[in-house]
Amino acid sequence: MISQIEKEISLRFLKTRKKDGFLNVISIFSFIGISLGVAVLIIVMSVMNGFRTELINKIVGFNSHAVIKSFDKKIDDINIIKNKSLLNLKQHIFSNDGEAILLSKSYTKGLLLKGYLQKDFIKLDVTKNNNFNGSNILEEKSISIGKELSLNLNLDIGDSVTILSPSGVQTIMGSLPKQETFKISSIFDSGLSDFNENVAYINLNSLESLFDKENKDRFIELYFFDPNNIENKKTELNKLFKDEFIYTWSDLNKSLFSALKVERNVMFIILSLIIIVAAFNIISGLTILVKNKTRDIGILKSIGLQNKSIKKIFFLVGFIIGTTATFFGVLIGIIFSLYIENVRNFLSNLFDINLFPEEVYFLSTMPSEINFQSILLISISSVFITIIVSIYPASKVSKLDTIKALKYE
Repeated sequence: MISQIEKEISLRFLKTRKKDGFLNVISIFSFIGISLGVAVLIIVMSVMNGFRTELINKIVGFNSHAVIKSFDKKIDDINIIKNKSLLNLKQHIFSNDGEAILLSKSYTKGLLLKGYLQKDFIKLDVTKNNNFNGSNILEEKSISIGKELSLNLNLDIGDSVTILSPSGVQTIMGSLPKQETFKISSIFDSGLSDFNENVAYINLNSLESLFDKENKDRFIELYFFDPNNIENKKTELNKLFKDEFIYTWSDLNKSLFSALKVERNVMFIILSLIIIVAAFNIISGLTILVKNKTRDIGILKSIGLQNKSIKKIFFLVGFIIGTTATFFGVLIGIIFSLYIENVRNFLSNLFDINLFPEEVYFLSTMPSEINFQSILLISISSVFITIIVSIYPASKVSKLDTIKALKYE
């Protein structure tokens, strides 16, 4: 335990005199370094957490959460209907897809066609957002294309496009790609430019006709009320459909989220080094403090204060600097994380640059999600580092000879 007199002496040592100006500078730099390191670490982690969450929301918002595919037989959805409550399932939809080439005027574009029945297309989130233009009724020979695709190919609602399928048609000239003409009935905006540019929707019956597919080739798309706990859902689905192939939104984007995780960990390590470097300044500060307070230490020893108490005093000085700096760093980090979008707008206007281009990050605003577990981990780590670096200079105090210390000028 730390006594009251040890606390009072520690606080007195923190109040440096004018002749201790260099010591004061080191203490200030230690304080600022730790505070900024903690603050920047919290801000970066919050932005990366927010970016990951927003990306997941966009991916699961415009894609199925899980897909069940059969290899050689029609899938029976009886097991899904029976276990709907167990799976916490919102809805399930039969669909199919195929890769094709879109021809329009002088433009050609490869894309993925996704086929849905008319009654199922209107259930998709992509048809319910405010950026959806046109009819949400997906009739045969009609097509719904993405915003980026319509802009790049100069297409609008009511225009006609030709779709080439890899399925061949036998003619006197040999096998030729099957082609059909579709009328653009709607333009959607998923919020992901890559998705908008490379995916289009057509009626499921039209798709099966275009690609020579049958009912048994259809697969089931599953949509859950909570898509985040997808791995447990996949385990339950594997038990129900042992002979089918099951994949989830997490499986399709595993490399993307793995890259984000690696980047997040690397940033954490780099920014943690800033805190460590700043914390090591405490060693310099305390070492100089011990030298400047040598005579005072001699006086304290001569009046009966034990080495253990003097160690505690200098240890407490380092601890107070570290914990106070960490507290201010956490406070600054949380405030900036909450108002990061305002900060971005201010800096963008000040320097006349776009710090977060939507076409690159697929987001119109800079996201931020404060994770209090991460903040707690950062705070504990910062305080722990300052405790470790305070031990060495505090231990040197016990080696001072009382007589020599009293004679020190």
